[in-house]
Amino acid sequence: MEYIRKPAWLKSQKLGSKNTRQVTKKLREYNLHSVCESAKCPNLGECFERGTATFMILGKICTRNCAFCAVSKQTENISHPNPDEPRLIAELAKELNLKHIVITTVTRDDLPDSGASQFVKTINEIHNICNPNITIEVLISDLNGNFNQEEAIIKAEPDVLNHNVETIQRLYPEVRPMANYERSLEILKKAKMFNSKIVTKSGIMVGLGEKKSEVLSLMDDLLVTGVDILTIGQYMQPTLNHYPVFEYVHPDVFSYYKTEGLKKGFQIVESAPLVRSSYHAEKAREIIKRS
Repeated sequence: MEYIRKPAWLKSQKLGSKNTRQVTKKLREYNLHSVCESAKCPNLGECFERGTATFMILGKICTRNCAFCAVSKQTENISHPNPDEPRLIAELAKELNLKHIVITTVTRDDLPDSGASQFVKTINEIHNICNPNITIEVLISDLNGNFNQEEAIIKAEPDVLNHNVETIQRLYPEVRPMANYERSLEILKKAKMFNSKIVTKSGIMVGLGEKKSEVLSLMDDLLVTGVDILTIGQYMQPTLNHYPVFEYVHPDVFSYYKTEGLKKGFQIVESAPLVRSSYHAEKAREIIKRS
């Protein structure tokens, strides 16, 4: 496929600010990972400048082979989860005085519980160590469809359950060959069944070859599960070995998706070229306060 030059509207934020260096330094001191760095997020500079970061638990090696993701992949001989990781995350969150913390993960199909217990321990440590007013968002994998493990995570009382469907159903065989669209929808649906008050969230990328009508149909699928927050951003190919960009979607189309999403019933829609699933995640606090 012919290479498509990036348009001017995809210029990322600068990364060299004082706060950016400080957050990066602290992550190194605590031996912690951020998805901001591992997934080469274009908003790293902006979010680090605001003193926020999305922590990534269970190491930095993923067992899935999604064609869009920059996170390192491996299926064997992966290190065991760090037992100190939950406490260290909570201690750093307290030091940074975070009001809203996001915990995401690599997918660990090699673990019997897909890493759910590490989520539970991390949530518990945050509750024990941090300011009681902190709100907690977890961005989970599909846990191989193990809904008992999902229930265990939700019983630990995070405020937001995020699970990204990433793209439209038609593109799953090419873009997410080890994932399942219906299973991801069921993860989101079950969250509300386990706790009707929990805020649920999902995100997608565009520019992979989807049609507008397919994006609108995906919105309807998410709304049926009860999703409250939707994020939509531009897919950007990490390397030449990853899935190609079919289109750099114009900002006007992102505005259209935001308008349509709000009309359809999402409480919050973040839709712009550089939006990622944790972008302005603290806005979820507005819904939490109302619930």
